[in-house]
Amino acid sequence: MKISIDGPSGAGKSTISKLIAKKLKISYLDTGSMYRLVTFYLLENNINLNDESLVCKNLNNINIGFKDGFVLLNDKKYENEIRSDIVTSNVSLISSYKCVREFLVSLQRKIASTNDIILDGRDIGSVVLKDADYKFYLTADVDERARRRFNETIGFSFNEIKRKIIDRDNFDKSREISPLIVPEDAIIIDSTNLNIDETVNKIIGEIKNV
Repeated sequence: MKISIDGPSGAGKSTISKLIAKKLKISYLDTGSMYRLVTFYLLENNINLNDESLVCKNLNNINIGFKDGFVLLNDKKYENEIRSDIVTSNVSLISSYKCVREFLVSLQRKIASTNDIILDGRDIGSVVLKDADYKFYLTADVDERARRRFNETIGFSFNEIKRKIIDRDNFDKSREISPLIVPEDAIIIDSTNLNIDETVNKIIGEIKNV
């Protein structure tokens, strides 16, 4: 079983995907954390993030692994470090580079080929797993997504967070490589007026009805 969940920033993809994986007793791969790990590595090694050729060259030094449901960088786990403001501010740029996407998409497909799994991201159903058994596009209106992020973020106002989400949406939808789109055959789930449990149950219900 292969499940893809795509959607914009702040839609709750990771939270929802983890819970669905637990209920269905399948693996979960957070593809966003893979891009964050690459960004984290580049920052830690003082690589010029605006130099695409240099970024591509440094991919040879990066080993991304998947063990016990966790994505690892060179055999180490970095959960809090990859959620820092500086990583968050730069991950969009790094994920827009063709070499980075090709590098990680290849890994994502390899991991998915050996597991019953759910993947979440922005190009799963459209690029990574075009043949996924079940495709979903999880979204919510921008005010609701900003409210959710505001409730879990310290140091930024609601309007600042909303502006960042709008900017990220525009960047993701307009980038040349793997733009954010609603994948063909995907079921659209609008969680604006749904809580976490309701969203999880709605998606599982759709899976059982297919």
